[in-house]
Amino acid sequence: MKLRLADGAALLQGFAAARSDNLLSALQSIVSAAPFRHMVTPGGFRMSVAMTNCGHAGWVSDPSGYRYDPVDPNTGQPWPAMPAVFFDVATQAAAAVGFENFEPDACLVNRYEPGTRISLHQDKDERDFTAPIVSVSLGLPAVFLFGGLKRSERPVRIPVKNGDVVVWGGPSRLVYHGVAPLPEGEHPATGRTRINLTFRKAL
Repeated sequence: MKLRLADGAALLQGFAAARSDNLLSALQSIVSAAPFRHMVTPGGFRMSVAMTNCGHAGWVSDPSGYRYDPVDPNTGQPWPAMPAVFFDVATQAAAAVGFENFEPDACLVNRYEPGTRISLHQDKDERDFTAPIVSVSLGLPAVFLFGGLKRSERPVRIPVKNGDVVVWGGPSRLVYHGVAPLPEGEHPATGRTRINLTFRKAL
């Protein structure tokens, strides 16, 4: 089911549920080459959510700032290639919301554990704002916070569960968004964690 959130934004309930096992299986090879890590913000704070990347570039944060880098700074090697099942889910979800020509070149993978969260922010380190953001939820359910174009706008709280996909682009491309603190829980495929795949056109 597609639920409209705003102009250019929608929640696709269960869109990736049938392929969640394949997505998680493909993730294992990514994590083997580029393990999850807790990045540090430019202000020196350790992020509570663990992260890794795949694709032509990966999103990184360190004391020098936020940026996309083709090389994993932890290994000195290129980030793992984006698995075909990742690309297919991302492009098909984007097309379902009206973005037929989306070709992601980067996927940021976030791993949430109970109590972790991501505060309201904009995705604005990408070079191409005409492309949407595609966010795939796997594992434990969470509450996605979908705000407005100003940080002061109160966000809508959107429950997301395994296989749900949120797409936002066009007039909604720079909305503030985040994830509320993850509650305790256990998922048969991911244990006490939630995995979030966020696809972007970065370069």
